Amino acid sequence: MGLRDLQEMMRNAQRMQEQIQQQMSEMKIEGSSGGGMVKITIDGHKHVLSISIDTEVIKPEEREMLQDLVQAAMNDAMNKADELMRGQLAGLTAGLNIPGLT
Repeated sequence: MGLRDLQEMMRNAQRMQEQIQQQMSEMKIEGSSGGGMVKITIDGHKHVLSISIDTEVIKPEEREMLQDLVQAAMNDAMNKADELMRGQLAGLTAGLNIPGLT
């Protein structure tokens, strides 16, 4: 592999990284729990965009249950984001022979 090939591979990797970052910003991933009573939407960077809580679960005596539902919805959203990113990365790197990624 010559220097030009290495430079071209680095440029391609940088373009890929920029493309991935843009796609992550545009993603909207929803996690939910309690049959949809709690919903959390995040982007591909795992920043919370919105939280929706059904009024039925907003009761002072059910505080611990609500906390559990929020936690479960957040974990669901993050797991979905991880799966989506793995799929995106696999699609973008398909055909590239990059040590450590293939």
